[in-house]
Amino acid sequence: MMMSLTQHGANLFRLARFGLINSYLVREEDGLTLIDANLPGSAPTILKAARQIGLPILCITLTHAHGDHIGSLDALRAALPNAEVSISARDARLLAGDLSVDAGEGPSKLKGDLRGAKTRPDRLLRGGDKVGSLRAVSAAGHTPGQLAFLDGRDGTLIAGDAFQMAGGLGVAGQLRWLFPFPALATWDTQLAAESAARLTDLAPSRLAVGHGSVLENPVAAMQKAVEEAGRRGPKTA
Repeated sequence: MMMSLTQHGANLFRLARFGLINSYLVREEDGLTLIDANLPGSAPTILKAARQIGLPILCITLTHAHGDHIGSLDALRAALPNAEVSISARDARLLAGDLSVDAGEGPSKLKGDLRGAKTRPDRLLRGGDKVGSLRAVSAAGHTPGQLAFLDGRDGTLIAGDAFQMAGGLGVAGQLRWLFPFPALATWDTQLAAESAARLTDLAPSRLAVGHGSVLENPVAAMQKAVEEAGRRGPKTA
């Protein structure tokens, strides 16, 4: 399955399927961290991209457990049995097929493609944990345990579906008619907007999202999207 490979800055490589569905390879001194496993059938192209870069994939880290982010996880695990697989402690439950919502946690029904996977994570992440040069940041809302990852070397923020760029920059839960799927799959829109505001406060130099292009110097656009989400108030798609 064809995927385009583009480099952004010194250490970030975007792999885009259909130009819209992204995985990222983050370069470290000794290897690569893969952020998100994309749709089923993507594993051969992801492995080929790592060979092009010339480094092994040492870590497979998932922002959240929706099917377009974990679709090739089992195939990648089979190909890379020694790579560390990590996801948030909360979304690990979704990965394992547990779709229950805790009392007081938010809406009673989760949304989106929650197909799960056979692979079990080697490491459960929480906000503040490090994966190489990346620091995990809580970005709950799209799913209960979504994480974003901030690269301490250059300020790149890999935000999962906390924001999207397809159809214009928007916060998770904001409907973009050109690409409505992230909004339709967002579990708690109010929590998503709060998480987006916290991510904006990190003042990233670069925003890399699950869907759409990479945005340089994104803070003003992120602020605008957060303000728009606040004016519209919490909505469920």
